Amino acid sequence: MSDQVFIFDTTLRDGEQALAASLSLKEKIQVALALEELRVDVMEVGFPISSPGDFESVQKIASTIKNSTVCGLARSLEKDIDAAYEALKVSDNYRIHCFLATSDIHVKDKLHTDFNHVVEMATKAVKYARNKAGDVEFSCEDAGRTPIDNLCRIVEAVIAAGATTVNIPDTVGYTLPTEYGNIIKSLYDRVPNIDKARISVHTHNDLGMASALAMTAVMNGARQIECTVNGIGERAGNCSLEEVVMAIKTRSRLLDLHTNVECKQIAKTSQLVSQICNMPVPPNKAIVGSNAFSHSSGIHQDGVLKNKDTYEIVTPEQVGFNTNNMNLTARSGRHIIKHRLEAMGYKEDSYNLDDVYTRFKELADIKGQVFDYDLEALLFFSQLTEEPEQFKIEYLTVLSGGKNVLPTASMKLNIGGNIVTDSCVGNGPVDAVYQCIYRLTGYNITLQKYEIKSKGEGKDALGQVDIIANYKGKNFHGMGLTTDIIQSSAAAMIHACNSIYRAELVEQKKNSMQNPASNENK
Repeated sequence: MSDQVFIFDTTLRDGEQALAASLSLKEKIQVALALEELRVDVMEVGFPISSPGDFESVQKIASTIKNSTVCGLARSLEKDIDAAYEALKVSDNYRIHCFLATSDIHVKDKLHTDFNHVVEMATKAVKYARNKAGDVEFSCEDAGRTPIDNLCRIVEAVIAAGATTVNIPDTVGYTLPTEYGNIIKSLYDRVPNIDKARISVHTHNDLGMASALAMTAVMNGARQIECTVNGIGERAGNCSLEEVVMAIKTRSRLLDLHTNVECKQIAKTSQLVSQICNMPVPPNKAIVGSNAFSHSSGIHQDGVLKNKDTYEIVTPEQVGFNTNNMNLTARSGRHIIKHRLEAMGYKEDSYNLDDVYTRFKELADIKGQVFDYDLEALLFFSQLTEEPEQFKIEYLTVLSGGKNVLPTASMKLNIGGNIVTDSCVGNGPVDAVYQCIYRLTGYNITLQKYEIKSKGEGKDALGQVDIIANYKGKNFHGMGLTTDIIQSSAAAMIHACNSIYRAELVEQKKNSMQNPASNENK
Protein backbone atom coordinates (compact mmCIF):
# COMPACT_ATOMS: atom_id res chain seq x y z
CA MET A 1 0.00 0.00 0.00
CA SER A 2 1.35 3.45 -0.94
CA ASP A 3 2.41 6.03 1.66
CA GLN A 4 0.39 9.19 2.15
CA VAL A 5 2.01 12.58 1.61
CA PHE A 6 0.20 15.12 3.78
CA ILE A 7 -0.63 18.44 2.10
CA PHE A 8 -0.11 21.47 4.32
CA ASP A 9 -1.55 24.55 2.60
CA THR A 10 -0.21 27.97 3.63
CA THR A 11 -2.04 30.13 1.07
CA LEU A 12 -3.69 32.18 3.84
CA ARG A 13 -0.42 32.74 5.71
CA ASP A 14 2.70 32.65 3.52
CA GLY A 15 0.66 33.28 0.38
CA GLU A 16 -1.16 36.33 1.74
CA GLN A 17 2.14 37.93 2.78
CA ALA A 18 2.87 38.54 -0.91
CA LEU A 19 -0.39 40.38 -1.69
CA ALA A 20 -0.62 44.10 -2.38
CA ALA A 21 -3.70 44.35 -0.12
CA SER A 22 -4.79 42.20 2.82
CA LEU A 23 -7.81 39.96 2.39
CA SER A 24 -11.03 40.67 4.26
CA LEU A 25 -12.40 38.18 6.77
CA LYS A 26 -15.10 37.16 4.28
CA GLU A 27 -12.52 36.52 1.58
CA LYS A 28 -10.31 34.47 3.91
CA ILE A 29 -13.25 32.29 4.90
CA GLN A 30 -14.11 31.76 1.22
CA VAL A 31 -10.57 30.54 0.56
CA ALA A 32 -10.57 28.35 3.70
CA LEU A 33 -13.84 26.68 2.70
CA ALA A 34 -12.47 26.04 -0.79
CA LEU A 35 -9.35 24.46 0.72
CA GLU A 36 -11.55 22.27 2.88
CA GLU A 37 -13.43 21.09 -0.23
CA LEU A 38 -10.03 20.47 -1.83
CA ARG A 39 -9.38 18.18 1.16
CA VAL A 40 -6.02 19.58 2.23
CA ASP A 41 -4.83 17.87 5.41
CA VAL A 42 -3.67 21.05 7.16
CA MET A 43 -4.34 24.70 6.40
CA GLU A 44 -2.15 27.38 7.95
CA VAL A 45 -4.48 30.35 8.16
CA GLY A 46 -2.49 33.13 9.82
CA PHE A 47 -0.06 34.48 12.38
CA PRO A 48 -2.36 35.36 15.33
CA ILE A 49 0.11 37.54 17.28
CA SER A 50 0.78 39.78 14.28
CA SER A 51 -2.42 41.86 14.46
CA PRO A 52 -5.95 41.89 15.94
CA GLY A 53 -7.32 41.34 12.43
CA ASP A 54 -5.18 38.25 11.90
CA PHE A 55 -6.18 36.89 15.32
CA GLU A 56 -9.87 37.38 14.52
CA SER A 57 -9.62 35.71 11.11
CA VAL A 58 -7.70 32.69 12.50
CA GLN A 59 -10.30 32.32 15.26
CA LYS A 60 -13.23 32.58 12.85
CA ILE A 61 -11.75 30.10 10.40
CA ALA A 62 -10.89 27.71 13.25
CA SER A 63 -14.54 27.75 14.33
CA THR A 64 -15.75 27.22 10.73
CA ILE A 65 -13.53 24.48 9.34
CA LYS A 66 -14.40 20.93 10.41
CA ASN A 67 -12.56 18.52 8.11
CA SER A 68 -9.00 19.90 7.92
CA THR A 69 -6.52 20.65 10.69
CA VAL A 70 -6.36 24.43 11.23
CA CYS A 71 -2.89 25.77 11.99
CA GLY A 72 -1.58 29.07 13.37
CA LEU A 73 2.02 30.31 13.20
CA ALA A 74 4.01 31.44 16.23
CA ARG A 75 7.57 32.50 16.91
CA SER A 76 9.29 30.46 19.61
CA LEU A 77 7.99 32.85 22.24
CA GLU A 78 5.41 32.16 24.91
CA LYS A 79 3.31 35.23 24.01
CA ASP A 80 3.10 34.07 20.37
CA ILE A 81 2.14 30.55 21.41
CA ASP A 82 -0.49 31.91 23.81
CA ALA A 83 -2.02 34.02 21.02
CA ALA A 84 -2.08 31.05 18.65
CA TYR A 85 -3.74 28.87 21.29
CA GLU A 86 -6.40 31.48 22.13
CA ALA A 87 -7.27 31.85 18.44
CA LEU A 88 -7.27 28.13 17.67
CA LYS A 89 -8.82 26.57 20.77
CA VAL A 90 -12.35 26.98 19.34
CA SER A 91 -11.46 24.14 16.96
CA ASP A 92 -11.50 20.43 17.77
CA ASN A 93 -8.57 19.85 15.42
CA TYR A 94 -5.79 22.43 15.50
CA ARG A 95 -2.01 22.70 15.27
CA ILE A 96 0.41 25.25 16.72
CA HIS A 97 3.37 25.89 14.41
CA CYS A 98 6.51 27.32 16.06
CA PHE A 99 9.58 28.42 14.14
CA LEU A 100 13.12 29.58 14.85
CA ALA A 101 16.08 30.32 12.59
CA THR A 102 18.89 27.73 12.60
CA SER A 103 21.37 28.72 9.86
CA ASP A 104 24.66 30.37 10.83
CA ILE A 105 23.81 33.62 9.04
CA HIS A 106 20.44 33.89 10.78
CA VAL A 107 21.71 32.83 14.21
CA LYS A 108 24.59 35.29 14.12
CA ASP A 109 23.27 38.28 12.18
CA LYS A 110 19.53 38.16 12.94
CA LEU A 111 19.26 36.57 16.38
CA HIS A 112 22.68 37.73 17.67
CA THR A 113 23.14 34.53 19.68
CA ASP A 114 24.76 31.09 19.39
CA PHE A 115 23.39 27.73 18.34
CA ASN A 116 23.29 26.33 21.89
CA HIS A 117 20.84 29.06 22.83
CA VAL A 118 18.77 28.37 19.69
CA VAL A 119 18.38 24.72 20.69
CA GLU A 120 17.39 25.79 24.20
CA MET A 121 14.78 28.28 22.88
CA ALA A 122 13.37 25.75 20.44
CA THR A 123 12.91 22.93 22.95
CA LYS A 124 11.43 25.31 25.50
CA ALA A 125 8.90 26.60 22.93
CA VAL A 126 7.88 23.10 21.81
CA LYS A 127 7.36 21.92 25.39
CA TYR A 128 5.29 25.04 26.14
CA ALA A 129 3.19 24.54 22.99
CA ARG A 130 2.60 20.84 23.78
CA ASN A 131 0.92 21.92 27.02
CA LYS A 132 -1.65 23.71 24.86
CA ALA A 133 -1.94 21.44 21.81
CA GLY A 134 -1.52 17.78 21.05
CA ASP A 135 -0.31 18.66 17.55
CA VAL A 136 2.81 20.86 17.44
CA GLU A 137 4.99 21.57 14.44
CA PHE A 138 8.48 23.07 14.65
CA SER A 139 10.22 24.72 11.69
CA CYS A 140 14.01 25.11 11.42
CA GLU A 141 13.98 28.38 9.48
CA ASP A 142 16.61 28.44 6.70
CA ALA A 143 17.32 24.74 7.22
CA GLY A 144 18.68 24.56 3.68
CA ARG A 145 21.70 26.62 4.76
CA THR A 146 22.06 25.09 8.24
CA PRO A 147 25.15 22.90 8.84
CA ILE A 148 23.95 19.29 8.80
CA ASP A 149 25.39 18.49 12.25
CA ASN A 150 23.45 21.40 13.77
CA LEU A 151 20.31 20.46 11.87
CA CYS A 152 20.43 16.86 13.10
CA ARG A 153 20.98 18.07 16.64
CA ILE A 154 18.01 20.45 16.75
CA VAL A 155 15.65 18.02 14.97
CA GLU A 156 16.45 15.35 17.56
CA ALA A 157 15.97 17.88 20.39
CA VAL A 158 12.56 19.21 19.29
CA ILE A 159 11.23 15.70 18.65
CA ALA A 160 12.32 14.74 22.16
CA ALA A 161 10.55 17.87 23.44
CA GLY A 162 7.27 16.77 21.85
CA ALA A 163 7.14 18.07 18.24
CA THR A 164 4.82 15.87 16.19
CA THR A 165 5.94 17.40 12.86
CA VAL A 166 9.36 18.88 12.07
CA ASN A 167 9.63 21.13 9.04
CA ILE A 168 12.90 21.49 7.08
CA PRO A 169 12.35 24.68 5.03
CA ASP A 170 14.50 25.88 2.18
CA THR A 171 13.42 29.38 3.19
CA VAL A 172 15.18 31.26 0.39
CA GLY A 173 15.04 28.66 -2.38
CA TYR A 174 18.82 28.19 -2.26
CA THR A 175 19.46 24.46 -2.45
CA LEU A 176 19.52 22.23 -5.50
CA PRO A 177 17.11 19.26 -5.58
CA THR A 178 19.80 16.59 -5.06
CA GLU A 179 21.33 18.66 -2.27
CA TYR A 180 17.97 19.08 -0.54
CA GLY A 181 17.16 15.39 -0.96
CA ASN A 182 20.47 14.50 0.70
CA ILE A 183 19.60 16.74 3.67
CA ILE A 184 16.36 14.80 4.22
CA LYS A 185 18.14 11.47 3.75
CA SER A 186 20.84 12.47 6.25
CA LEU A 187 18.20 13.29 8.86
CA TYR A 188 16.64 9.84 8.47
CA ASP A 189 20.07 8.20 8.66
CA ARG A 190 21.43 10.18 11.63
CA VAL A 191 18.56 11.29 13.92
CA PRO A 192 17.76 8.36 16.26
CA ASN A 193 14.18 9.43 17.12
CA ILE A 194 13.21 10.51 13.58
CA ASP A 195 10.41 7.93 13.53
CA LYS A 196 8.60 9.79 16.34
CA ALA A 197 7.64 12.75 14.10
CA ARG A 198 6.56 13.47 10.54
CA ILE A 199 9.20 15.28 8.45
CA SER A 200 7.85 18.20 6.43
CA VAL A 201 9.33 20.38 3.68
CA HIS A 202 8.64 24.01 2.79
CA THR A 203 10.27 25.23 -0.42
CA HIS A 204 10.47 28.56 -2.21
CA ASN A 205 10.77 29.29 -5.90
CA ASP A 206 13.61 31.83 -5.94
CA LEU A 207 15.56 29.72 -8.45
CA GLY A 208 12.46 28.17 -10.02
CA MET A 209 12.86 24.78 -8.35
CA ALA A 210 10.32 24.78 -5.50
CA SER A 211 8.27 21.83 -6.78
CA ALA A 212 11.38 19.87 -7.78
CA LEU A 213 12.82 20.41 -4.29
CA ALA A 214 9.62 19.20 -2.61
CA MET A 215 9.35 16.12 -4.83
CA THR A 216 13.00 15.17 -4.24
CA ALA A 217 12.42 15.54 -0.50
CA VAL A 218 9.44 13.17 -0.46
CA MET A 219 11.41 10.69 -2.54
CA ASN A 220 13.92 10.71 0.32
CA GLY A 221 11.39 10.20 3.09
CA ALA A 222 9.59 13.51 3.82
CA ARG A 223 5.85 12.97 4.23
CA GLN A 224 4.42 16.49 4.38
CA ILE A 225 4.67 19.20 1.72
CA GLU A 226 3.96 22.83 2.61
CA CYS A 227 2.62 24.64 -0.43
CA THR A 228 0.18 27.27 -1.73
CA VAL A 229 -2.52 27.41 -4.39
CA ASN A 230 -1.05 28.81 -7.63
CA GLY A 231 2.35 28.95 -5.89
CA ILE A 232 1.71 32.42 -4.45
CA GLY A 233 3.96 33.56 -1.63
CA GLU A 234 6.98 35.59 -0.57
CA ARG A 235 9.27 36.85 -3.35
CA ALA A 236 9.09 34.37 -6.28
CA GLY A 237 6.48 32.31 -4.46
CA ASN A 238 6.08 28.95 -2.75
CA CYS A 239 5.85 25.38 -3.94
CA SER A 240 2.62 25.05 -5.97
CA LEU A 241 0.01 22.76 -4.46
CA GLU A 242 -1.41 21.79 -7.84
CA GLU A 243 2.02 20.87 -9.21
CA VAL A 244 3.14 18.52 -6.43
CA VAL A 245 -0.30 16.93 -6.01
CA MET A 246 -0.58 16.13 -9.72
CA ALA A 247 3.06 15.00 -9.90
CA ILE A 248 2.35 12.50 -7.11
CA LYS A 249 -0.89 11.37 -8.77
CA THR A 250 0.58 11.12 -12.27
CA ARG A 251 3.71 9.22 -11.16
CA SER A 252 2.07 7.24 -8.35
CA ARG A 253 3.34 3.88 -9.62
CA LEU A 254 6.95 5.02 -9.57
CA LEU A 255 6.71 6.93 -6.30
CA ASP A 256 4.34 4.58 -4.45
CA LEU A 257 2.80 7.69 -2.84
CA HIS A 258 -0.62 9.34 -2.72
CA THR A 259 -2.39 12.39 -1.28
CA ASN A 260 -5.97 12.86 -0.06
CA VAL A 261 -6.52 15.94 -2.24
CA GLU A 262 -9.73 15.99 -4.32
CA CYS A 263 -8.03 16.78 -7.63
CA LYS A 264 -11.24 17.78 -9.44
CA GLN A 265 -11.44 20.79 -7.10
CA ILE A 266 -8.03 22.13 -8.21
CA ALA A 267 -9.20 24.32 -11.11
CA LYS A 268 -12.05 25.90 -9.14
CA THR A 269 -9.81 26.61 -6.13
CA SER A 270 -7.10 28.06 -8.36
CA GLN A 271 -9.56 30.44 -10.02
CA LEU A 272 -11.05 31.50 -6.68
CA VAL A 273 -7.64 32.26 -5.16
CA SER A 274 -6.58 34.13 -8.29
CA GLN A 275 -9.70 36.32 -8.21
CA ILE A 276 -9.73 37.01 -4.48
CA CYS A 277 -5.99 37.66 -4.24
CA ASN A 278 -5.93 39.76 -7.43
CA MET A 279 -3.05 37.63 -8.75
CA PRO A 280 -3.69 36.42 -12.33
CA VAL A 281 -2.50 32.91 -13.16
CA PRO A 282 0.15 33.05 -15.93
CA PRO A 283 -1.10 31.34 -19.12
CA ASN A 284 1.89 28.96 -19.11
CA LYS A 285 1.44 27.97 -15.44
CA ALA A 286 1.59 24.20 -15.01
CA ILE A 287 -1.75 22.43 -14.37
CA VAL A 288 -3.93 25.56 -13.98
CA GLY A 289 -2.70 28.02 -16.65
CA SER A 290 -4.97 28.80 -19.60
CA ASN A 291 -2.45 27.19 -21.98
CA ALA A 292 -1.89 24.08 -19.84
CA PHE A 293 -4.22 21.99 -22.01
CA SER A 294 -3.92 23.91 -25.28
CA HIS A 295 -2.34 22.44 -28.39
CA SER A 296 -1.37 24.72 -31.30
CA SER A 297 1.19 22.62 -33.18
CA GLY A 298 -0.34 20.68 -36.05
CA ILE A 299 1.60 17.56 -35.06
CA HIS A 300 0.38 17.88 -31.46
CA GLN A 301 -3.22 18.44 -32.54
CA ASP A 302 -3.12 15.37 -34.79
CA GLY A 303 -1.67 13.26 -31.98
CA VAL A 304 -4.25 14.43 -29.41
CA LEU A 305 -7.13 13.76 -31.82
CA LYS A 306 -5.90 10.18 -32.25
CA ASN A 307 -5.01 9.59 -28.58
CA LYS A 308 -4.93 12.26 -25.86
CA ASP A 309 -2.16 10.39 -24.05
CA THR A 310 0.28 11.30 -26.85
CA TYR A 311 0.62 14.86 -25.54
CA GLU A 312 -1.48 15.04 -22.35
CA ILE A 313 -0.07 13.38 -19.23
CA VAL A 314 -2.83 15.10 -17.20
CA THR A 315 -6.33 15.64 -18.62
CA PRO A 316 -8.27 18.87 -17.96
CA GLU A 317 -11.10 16.80 -16.46
CA GLN A 318 -8.76 15.39 -13.79
CA VAL A 319 -8.26 18.82 -12.25
CA GLY A 320 -11.82 20.05 -12.77
CA PHE A 321 -11.77 22.02 -16.00
CA ASN A 322 -14.97 21.76 -18.07
CA THR A 323 -15.74 22.50 -21.69
CA ASN A 324 -18.73 24.63 -22.69
CA ASN A 325 -21.35 22.22 -23.97
CA MET A 326 -24.68 23.89 -23.22
CA ASN A 327 -26.05 27.14 -24.60
CA LEU A 328 -27.20 29.52 -21.87
CA THR A 329 -29.35 32.44 -23.04
CA ALA A 330 -31.88 34.90 -21.62
CA ARG A 331 -34.51 32.19 -22.16
CA SER A 332 -32.75 29.77 -19.78
CA GLY A 333 -34.36 29.14 -16.42
CA ARG A 334 -33.01 28.80 -12.90
CA HIS A 335 -32.82 24.99 -13.10
CA ILE A 336 -30.39 25.15 -16.02
CA ILE A 337 -28.15 27.60 -14.16
CA LYS A 338 -28.23 25.35 -11.10
CA HIS A 339 -27.43 22.32 -13.29
CA ARG A 340 -24.42 24.02 -14.90
CA LEU A 341 -23.05 25.19 -11.54
CA GLU A 342 -23.43 21.67 -10.13
CA ALA A 343 -21.62 20.27 -13.18
CA MET A 344 -18.78 22.70 -12.51
CA GLY A 345 -18.55 21.46 -8.91
CA TYR A 346 -20.39 24.21 -7.00
CA LYS A 347 -22.68 22.95 -4.26
CA GLU A 348 -26.15 24.49 -3.98
CA ASP A 349 -25.52 25.80 -0.44
CA SER A 350 -22.34 27.63 -1.51
CA TYR A 351 -24.11 30.38 -3.48
CA ASN A 352 -27.33 32.39 -3.67
CA LEU A 353 -29.14 31.11 -6.77
CA ASP A 354 -31.57 34.05 -6.93
CA ASP A 355 -28.71 36.55 -6.88
CA VAL A 356 -26.66 34.66 -9.48
CA TYR A 357 -29.74 34.21 -11.70
CA THR A 358 -30.61 37.92 -11.54
CA ARG A 359 -27.08 38.82 -12.64
CA PHE A 360 -27.19 36.08 -15.29
CA LYS A 361 -30.38 37.50 -16.82
CA GLU A 362 -28.88 40.99 -16.97
CA LEU A 363 -25.75 39.64 -18.67
CA ALA A 364 -27.68 37.36 -21.05
CA ASP A 365 -29.76 40.32 -22.28
CA ILE A 366 -26.52 42.07 -23.24
CA LYS A 367 -24.41 39.15 -24.53
CA GLY A 368 -27.02 36.78 -25.94
CA GLN A 369 -25.12 33.62 -25.04
CA VAL A 370 -23.47 33.06 -21.65
CA PHE A 371 -20.67 30.55 -21.11
CA ASP A 372 -19.30 28.62 -18.13
CA TYR A 373 -16.52 31.15 -17.53
CA ASP A 374 -19.18 33.90 -17.36
CA LEU A 375 -21.15 31.91 -14.75
CA GLU A 376 -18.03 31.43 -12.61
CA ALA A 377 -17.29 35.16 -12.76
CA LEU A 378 -20.88 35.99 -11.78
CA LEU A 379 -20.77 33.44 -8.96
CA PHE A 380 -17.56 34.87 -7.55
CA PHE A 381 -18.86 38.44 -7.78
CA SER A 382 -22.11 37.42 -6.08
CA GLN A 383 -20.14 35.91 -3.16
CA LEU A 384 -17.90 38.95 -3.02
CA THR A 385 -20.82 41.33 -2.56
CA GLU A 386 -22.62 39.35 0.14
CA GLU A 387 -20.96 41.42 2.89
CA PRO A 388 -23.02 44.35 4.22
CA GLU A 389 -22.44 47.44 2.09
CA GLN A 390 -22.24 50.97 3.46
CA PHE A 391 -21.97 52.45 -0.03
CA LYS A 392 -24.21 51.58 -3.00
CA ILE A 393 -24.47 53.29 -6.37
CA GLU A 394 -28.07 54.27 -7.11
CA TYR A 395 -27.43 56.20 -10.32
CA LEU A 396 -24.41 56.98 -12.51
CA THR A 397 -24.11 58.80 -15.79
CA VAL A 398 -20.86 59.81 -17.46
CA LEU A 399 -20.04 62.28 -20.22
CA SER A 400 -16.78 61.09 -21.75
CA GLY A 401 -15.83 64.53 -23.01
CA GLY A 402 -14.59 65.85 -26.32
CA LYS A 403 -13.40 69.05 -27.90
CA ASN A 404 -14.03 71.89 -25.43
CA VAL A 405 -15.99 69.47 -23.18
CA LEU A 406 -14.57 68.13 -19.91
CA PRO A 407 -15.24 64.51 -18.86
CA THR A 408 -18.03 64.70 -16.28
CA ALA A 409 -19.65 62.17 -13.96
CA SER A 410 -22.94 62.56 -12.09
CA MET A 411 -23.63 60.11 -9.29
CA LYS A 412 -26.31 59.29 -6.75
CA LEU A 413 -24.86 57.29 -3.87
CA ASN A 414 -26.65 55.47 -1.05
CA ILE A 415 -24.58 55.87 2.12
CA GLY A 416 -26.05 53.83 4.95
CA GLY A 417 -29.58 54.58 3.75
CA ASN A 418 -28.98 58.28 3.02
CA ILE A 419 -29.00 59.38 -0.64
CA VAL A 420 -26.36 61.92 -1.67
CA THR A 421 -25.57 63.29 -5.12
CA ASP A 422 -22.69 65.09 -6.81
CA SER A 423 -21.15 65.87 -10.18
CA CYS A 424 -17.42 66.07 -10.84
CA VAL A 425 -15.04 66.59 -13.71
CA GLY A 426 -11.83 64.65 -14.19
CA ASN A 427 -8.92 63.96 -16.50
CA GLY A 428 -11.01 61.23 -18.10
CA PRO A 429 -14.38 59.50 -17.53
CA VAL A 430 -13.01 57.07 -14.93
CA ASP A 431 -11.20 59.83 -13.06
CA ALA A 432 -14.41 61.89 -13.05
CA VAL A 433 -16.29 58.95 -11.51
CA TYR A 434 -13.58 58.48 -8.89
CA GLN A 435 -13.56 62.17 -7.99
CA CYS A 436 -17.30 61.87 -7.30
CA ILE A 437 -16.77 58.83 -5.09
CA TYR A 438 -13.93 60.47 -3.16
CA ARG A 439 -16.04 63.55 -2.49
CA LEU A 440 -19.24 61.70 -1.55
CA THR A 441 -17.55 59.16 0.75
CA GLY A 442 -15.13 61.65 2.27
CA TYR A 443 -12.26 59.20 1.76
CA ASN A 444 -8.92 60.70 0.71
CA ILE A 445 -7.86 57.79 -1.50
CA THR A 446 -4.73 57.42 -3.61
CA LEU A 447 -5.20 55.06 -6.54
CA GLN A 448 -2.16 52.76 -6.50
CA LYS A 449 -3.12 50.37 -9.28
CA TYR A 450 -5.80 50.19 -11.97
CA GLU A 451 -6.07 47.10 -14.18
CA ILE A 452 -8.62 46.04 -16.80
CA LYS A 453 -9.03 42.38 -17.77
CA SER A 454 -11.37 40.74 -20.25
CA LYS A 455 -13.39 37.84 -18.86
CA GLY A 456 -14.40 35.89 -21.92
CA GLU A 457 -14.13 36.52 -25.64
CA GLY A 458 -15.46 38.91 -28.25
CA LYS A 459 -17.13 42.29 -28.12
CA ASP A 460 -19.55 41.28 -25.36
CA ALA A 461 -16.88 39.97 -22.97
CA LEU A 462 -17.20 40.96 -19.33
CA GLY A 463 -14.82 43.72 -18.31
CA GLN A 464 -13.20 43.14 -14.92
CA VAL A 465 -11.53 46.10 -13.22
CA ASP A 466 -9.16 45.48 -10.32
CA ILE A 467 -7.80 48.37 -8.30
CA ILE A 468 -5.56 48.90 -5.29
CA ALA A 469 -6.74 51.93 -3.28
CA ASN A 470 -4.43 53.34 -0.62
CA TYR A 471 -6.17 54.94 2.36
CA LYS A 472 -4.24 56.15 5.41
CA GLY A 473 -1.23 54.07 4.41
CA LYS A 474 -3.15 50.80 3.95
CA ASN A 475 -3.97 49.11 0.65
CA PHE A 476 -7.48 47.88 -0.20
CA HIS A 477 -8.42 45.73 -3.20
CA GLY A 478 -11.54 46.57 -5.21
CA MET A 479 -13.10 44.65 -8.09
CA GLY A 480 -15.92 45.41 -10.52
CA LEU A 481 -17.39 43.17 -13.20
CA THR A 482 -19.83 44.26 -15.93
CA THR A 483 -19.87 44.59 -19.71
CA ASP A 484 -19.40 48.37 -19.30
CA ILE A 485 -15.88 49.32 -18.26
CA ILE A 486 -16.95 52.63 -16.66
CA GLN A 487 -19.53 50.82 -14.54
CA SER A 488 -16.92 48.19 -13.63
CA SER A 489 -14.50 50.95 -12.62
CA ALA A 490 -17.12 52.56 -10.38
CA ALA A 491 -18.06 49.20 -8.82
CA ALA A 492 -14.38 48.44 -8.10
CA MET A 493 -13.88 51.71 -6.22
CA ILE A 494 -17.14 51.25 -4.27
CA HIS A 495 -16.00 47.72 -3.35
CA ALA A 496 -12.73 49.19 -2.02
CA CYS A 497 -14.63 51.91 -0.11
CA ASN A 498 -16.81 49.29 1.56
CA SER A 499 -13.65 47.42 2.60
CA ILE A 500 -12.25 50.65 4.03
CA TYR A 501 -15.47 51.24 5.95
CA ARG A 502 -15.41 47.73 7.43
CA ALA A 503 -11.74 48.10 8.34
CA GLU A 504 -12.50 51.34 10.19
CA LEU A 505 -15.30 49.62 12.12
CA VAL A 506 -12.84 46.90 13.18
CA GLU A 507 -10.34 49.57 14.24
CA GLN A 508 -13.00 51.38 16.27
CA LYS A 509 -14.00 48.11 17.92
CA LYS A 510 -10.36 47.36 18.74
CA ASN A 511 -9.86 50.83 20.24
CA SER A 512 -13.00 50.52 22.34
CA MET A 513 -11.82 47.16 23.69
CA GLN A 514 -8.39 48.58 24.51
CA ASN A 515 -9.84 51.68 26.22
CA PRO A 516 -12.99 50.55 28.05
CA ALA A 517 -12.70 53.35 30.62
CA SER A 518 -12.94 56.06 27.97
CA ASN A 519 -16.10 54.41 26.58
CA GLU A 520 -17.71 54.39 30.01
CA ASN A 521 -16.97 58.09 30.39
CA LYS A 522 -18.67 58.73 27.07
